[in-house]
Amino acid sequence: MTVYLEEQETARYRFAEEDRLLLAMLADRYIGANPPAPFLWRTVFRSGFAQTEDGLYEMDLGQRFPDSRSGQWAYALGLVWSDGERNLDLAVECLGPVRLFHNGQLVFRSSVGDELIPQARSRISVTFTKGWNSLFVKMQATAAGFGCRLGADEAKVRILNILSPFRERSGQAGWVYSAPMDEDRYAEGALPDGLATEQETGLAWLPQTAWAGGRESQPPLERLFGVRPGAKAYAWSRLEVDRVPGARAVPVRIAGESSGPAAVWIGGRKLVDRPDGGRFEQEIELPFGSHEVMAEIHCGTGGWSFRLEAACAGSPMTWKAPRRVQGTDEAWFYLGPLDEDLVLQPEELASLHALAPLPSESGTEGGQTGWRLDLPDGWLRPYYENAMLSNKWTAGNMTNYARWDYPLGVTIYGLLQTGRLLGRPDMTAYAEGHVKACTDLFAYSLWDKERYGFPSINQQLVNMKMLDNCGSFGSAMLEAAKEQPGRLNAYVPEIAERIADFILNRLERKEDGVFFRLGEGEYFADTIWADDLYMSTPFLCRYAALTGQPGALDEAARQFRLFRSYLYIPEHRVMSHVYDFKYGRATGIPWGRGNGWTIFSLSEVLENLPDGHADRPFLLGFFQELCEGYLALQGESGLWRQVLTDSDAYEEASCTAMFAYAFARGVRYGWFPEPDAFARAAVKAWEGLTGRVIDRQGNVYGVCSGSRYSFTPDYYKEDLRTVTNDTHGIGIMLLAGAEVIRLQEQLAAGATPESERVARPEEGAKR
Repeated sequence: MTVYLEEQETARYRFAEEDRLLLAMLADRYIGANPPAPFLWRTVFRSGFAQTEDGLYEMDLGQRFPDSRSGQWAYALGLVWSDGERNLDLAVECLGPVRLFHNGQLVFRSSVGDELIPQARSRISVTFTKGWNSLFVKMQATAAGFGCRLGADEAKVRILNILSPFRERSGQAGWVYSAPMDEDRYAEGALPDGLATEQETGLAWLPQTAWAGGRESQPPLERLFGVRPGAKAYAWSRLEVDRVPGARAVPVRIAGESSGPAAVWIGGRKLVDRPDGGRFEQEIELPFGSHEVMAEIHCGTGGWSFRLEAACAGSPMTWKAPRRVQGTDEAWFYLGPLDEDLVLQPEELASLHALAPLPSESGTEGGQTGWRLDLPDGWLRPYYENAMLSNKWTAGNMTNYARWDYPLGVTIYGLLQTGRLLGRPDMTAYAEGHVKACTDLFAYSLWDKERYGFPSINQQLVNMKMLDNCGSFGSAMLEAAKEQPGRLNAYVPEIAERIADFILNRLERKEDGVFFRLGEGEYFADTIWADDLYMSTPFLCRYAALTGQPGALDEAARQFRLFRSYLYIPEHRVMSHVYDFKYGRATGIPWGRGNGWTIFSLSEVLENLPDGHADRPFLLGFFQELCEGYLALQGESGLWRQVLTDSDAYEEASCTAMFAYAFARGVRYGWFPEPDAFARAAVKAWEGLTGRVIDRQGNVYGVCSGSRYSFTPDYYKEDLRTVTNDTHGIGIMLLAGAEVIRLQEQLAAGATPESERVARPEEGAKR
């Protein structure tokens, strides 16, 4: 029997039979440890290194410096902040000789083979220490190439944010790099200190952060957009009115001048409207506090100048940035150039992620544009800088809020169901807020990828290539949207359509239609995973309910028939984790959580499948078969093992919670002809979880980390170790607790099951 906690440390010891209090404590701990921190906005320079589609920084110096000569050297330097120790695999594709240093130590030196095969990828394991870490790249030009591509392996999952070094660039995002030079400035001795000043290095680093070449004397709109008669732009800033004793408001004088038509709004109220441009002056009473200022400025025939001043009691007032953006002290943000006939309201623009269409006339890049700064190619960009995953799926100390990934999809679902059960709208609001943080910036994240090569937020949603990237969180998104339809935002149906199109029309399938992972060149190439039933079918059920399209529900049912034909182990009535087409066989290892995903998902499909559906009898029989198999393997502690049939494997919490969830639902919905044993097993499992793996503060132990797969049980027992508060387990703990509480309350009330739809398995389900 695996021991994770002493009895006195457990939630069961402290809360006894108060399961509702225990469940609330578990949810509250998660919310408290993961506060609602949104994306962080930083200054970024588009003249820096963009990223490839798979997230590597494109440091092609031969293209950037076409006059570079063989033998010359160039450097790149970036900083990485880590909240704790974090191990990460970096990927390098060399275009020429490359050396990579981490915190001053050489961690990679290219070989001849690396340098002559541009697509050859090397992986380097790097452990980032708590605090600042430096990455320094030395690159040498040859006739074959100059530079490299460098970034995190699996970049859309294990995010690597590079911040600019040097005090002058503090808070900015992106690498700095040097121009080519004839001698290696860092052949011996110390490497440049990214926490020092740029001047101390003795080199001029790029990208350029200050205007030069005469542009510093031009008006901001002209140096940003040129002189463009027939175009307009917006400028956005903020005034802060200090409190005056005894006064509710103070007079503020607004004065300025524009070379073309101009309008100014303060707090949404239009204060200035000059259709012919020129000088203007206006006075307004403003109360104490912050007041946003939006200006619409048209380009005049001879230039594009604009000046705006504010004064209170004869003293000039200081303009302040309308939103907090790291890496700049600029007070004004700019949006343009736009068609002068385009009608936009100030309130729809007063958001960092606002986008507007660019003019369609010849000579423009088309598409959309967002807010930028009065800096050379300086823009505002959001970044996900909360909990960062390491190589083993473990996260750092920061909040998981605003991340789109599959374990958090189950977490959001668990919080929603717990909040509903306990009558805690604060819990459901938190879950909705997490989803909304992602969906609000959906359109922006698509634009962000188009602009920078790889998105800085919503990485998995935008780069949707496998079921892990979309199905679980997409299902939680649709569940959250049920709380108050339309409250999340208008992007939810669009995102749902994007996910449904991927699953139903673009996902890889075998000839019989089963979902599988093509994964060319990856370890998981040509495989079927039991996990993917959860990554697809619950979403399809909710999508069918949202759209009224029964085909999505039919597909969910069909996949269970197909997966069973590949993964079912009849002698134990459980599922193999993976079927590998490279070897033409299933692995034969009944991994606990893989089976948990299966039965968890099947209960979701059965809940949604109509009585008269052709597949319902088969799937109900399959559900009963699997539950009988799992029931026979439950341990005396109430928990199941990491490898279900291996008595030497450790007891694992997440699969136990999934089985408890399915058993409780099966009893509540009347899916078992003889439900008593399953009701007892569900309660026993919950008592095992609360008495063995959940402590008095709501911390969750005994959850194995994210898995690869193997044909041997030793991988699951020895390599997949447990992680405290892993998000693969927290959400399903909440769901299991909520279902068991509902079951106990239903049984205590002597109520009949919520559905009397009990059917015997059809014969085909036993084959």
